[in-house]
Amino acid sequence: MEEKWHRHLGVNGICERHGKILVIHKSGGPYTGRFDLPGGTIEPQETVIEALHREIQEEVGVEVQVKKQVGVCDYVVPYALSKRETSHIHHVALFFAVDYLGGQITAKPELFEGQDSLGASWVALAECTVENASPLVLQAVNWLLTGEMPAQSQRLDDWLVK
Repeated sequence: MEEKWHRHLGVNGICERHGKILVIHKSGGPYTGRFDLPGGTIEPQETVIEALHREIQEEVGVEVQVKKQVGVCDYVVPYALSKRETSHIHHVALFFAVDYLGGQITAKPELFEGQDSLGASWVALAECTVENASPLVLQAVNWLLTGEMPAQSQRLDDWLVK
């Protein structure tokens, strides 16, 4: 079967405090049922940083300050989208380190078309595993622990959608 990829370009925030990472509980896409980084699609007439602030506010409900760009991660995961007739998602994620400034973490974010967060929480870095976290979270945890980001693309053909 010929592969047909859907490319998703997104921006994501890595926020760490006291050995915990800020994550959302994913309700859609290939990372459904797992922890994911807050972030998402850059909308038309929106800068990358504007998108990052908007997405974190929508999904988490807190204010952050961008510290620095961390890198770009590039994943291909199997995920069939019948409406697009695709077999895989090519996820290109722009990672930024952010500091938590304030606000109450949203237990239940506002629902609207495209909202794929069931809420947010702080999770210990050691608790993030391939069984409960997206590749983005796993890469962010690795970066927090080692300071390294991969330079190559990763193809995750064994990825299981929950």
